Amino acid sequence: MVYVLRDTTGRFVNMDPTISSHNTESTPTNETENQDCSPILTLNFLALIIALVGLAGNTIVLWLLGFHMHKKAISVYIFNLALADSFFLCCHFIDSILRVIDFYGFYAHTLSKSVLGNAAIIPYISGLSILSAISTERCLSVLWPIWYHCHRPENMSAIICALIWALSFLMGILEWYFSGILNDFHQHLWKNVDFVVTAFLILLFMLLFGSSVALLVRILCGSRQNPLTRLYVTMALTVIVFLICGLPLGLYLFLLYWLKVPFCHLYRITSVLSCVNSCANPIIYFFVGSFRQNRHHRSLKRVLQRALEDTPEEDECTASNLQKTIEMSESREW
Repeated sequence: MVYVLRDTTGRFVNMDPTISSHNTESTPTNETENQDCSPILTLNFLALIIALVGLAGNTIVLWLLGFHMHKKAISVYIFNLALADSFFLCCHFIDSILRVIDFYGFYAHTLSKSVLGNAAIIPYISGLSILSAISTERCLSVLWPIWYHCHRPENMSAIICALIWALSFLMGILEWYFSGILNDFHQHLWKNVDFVVTAFLILLFMLLFGSSVALLVRILCGSRQNPLTRLYVTMALTVIVFLICGLPLGLYLFLLYWLKVPFCHLYRITSVLSCVNSCANPIIYFFVGSFRQNRHHRSLKRVLQRALEDTPEEDECTASNLQKTIEMSESREW
């Protein structure tokens, strides 16, 4: 997300310290300036590699969930989460390419990088919102199972995801539009939009953290201990990775909004960490799904199905043995 603020002369200045102004003719020619730019170049190349790996993994998840698996509540959420991760990685992949081109003196248009930086906030908000929705639903299903199953609408997952995308696009468009208007009236509106976006991110963080902690306490310390399923492990790992890698970007935006001071290289570092978060989600699915699985039945579709199963390990083994028995009896008959 690229921020611009007014300086003491009333001009707008860029708050992303990694976007340098190339409207002038000065270029880094001495050794000191090149050394200062080398960490940024390394981060850009690192973001390119991570984005490519993450795009490949999320594309496989989208392909399997969209065309080869039955639609369930959790699969709808995971599909939209993979879509948000792909959108986020695409923005940073193109943004990193432009920055690398810019570094070697071809001067990619700064406006394009600014648009990509503002566009990346849309999937960031969407991904955090979807994670919060999943965690909240799982928490409700464990704390009040009867009420949850009786009152949950059939297509609530699709409705919530549609509302999340609409709200995220609205916030991203308003942020991008008002940040480019120069008069004082729109500058005041832009500050209000910034405050709304920041407050919404804080609310999502609190909701995600609170529901995750409540779910964990209920499963581990409840009077009637709920059996640990692969879905709980998948979501727990996803939330932990987000708190480690995805949360720093939100904290950076929060600090930037309140302190109005850019931190050297911190924007690119938090962006790379967020790319790691989007790249790690497919790896988590396939790791959890392939754990303790027979190598002869390790197809990508079956692995992803196992990662999203909400049945205990014992029931899963029983169903698997029953399926094998049926297959063996059918083969003997033939």
